[in-house]
Amino acid sequence: MACHRQFQNHSQKERIEKVVWKEYVYRRQTIQQMAEKHSRSKNWIRHRIAHAPVIHYNPTPQPVVVIADVTFFGRNSGICVIRAPHLKKNLCIQEVHSESVEIYRQGRITLEKQGYTLRAIVLDGRPGVRQIFSDIPVQMCHFHQKQIITRYLTNNPKLPASRELKIVVRTLCETNEKDFVAALDAWHTQWSVFLKERTIDPVTKKWHYTHKRLRSAHRSLRLNLPYLFTYQKYPELNIPNTTNSLDCCFAYLKELLRVHRGSTRGLKNKIIEEVLER
Repeated sequence: MACHRQFQNHSQKERIEKVVWKEYVYRRQTIQQMAEKHSRSKNWIRHRIAHAPVIHYNPTPQPVVVIADVTFFGRNSGICVIRAPHLKKNLCIQEVHSESVEIYRQGRITLEKQGYTLRAIVLDGRPGVRQIFSDIPVQMCHFHQKQIITRYLTNNPKLPASRELKIVVRTLCETNEKDFVAALDAWHTQWSVFLKERTIDPVTKKWHYTHKRLRSAHRSLRLNLPYLFTYQKYPELNIPNTTNSLDCCFAYLKELLRVHRGSTRGLKNKIIEEVLER
């Protein structure tokens, strides 16, 4: 002690940083709680959090079935993630300001440069994106398809035709393509005259279809029909029929970010990186 010098064990310092970081992110501890627990000042805790390393896990490049989707944390702040559900790993993460076709194209290029081979993909049905993956099987997420129908018809539609179409869509996850198409054709045959009803504007004398939202819901099903049962056509690939694996990851991430609302942009990005790349 006479030399008046201090020495620090760097490995112990790194362990403390990892412990503090895990407590902050995953155990939802506040700065105040950790300061009391470790008998340190708040600034000491903040310094440990700022310097804690983010561990990156890099799976071995291989043929994969992937899920791709975009989520937003604000008006112009979001991320595009491509996930391998069978590996339970996110393979590509891109920061985006808006969802566009080019984002998905860049994601595919990035993965292929890393050595991955895409065997199939699950998408949310955004127009144009399917063309980027036209050379591999594409599965339309059943949950997103049901959400599209709900957006057009609401949860409790009043028209009998709308209620019957909702019943047909409700069977989407349990049926096969042949039975679903038969049910959809039977519905259309029954309500074809109803769908063609027109309303004439008394002022402009122009007409429009009376049940536009119902027609749009039916049209959405027809357009997405070739991609709704891809997972049944390629059983050997074990393709998921929803993007739930990625949606659950997004929900968990946003829950953690809400706990630490008010954090700096840099710290939020670090939490996003930690959660999505672990």
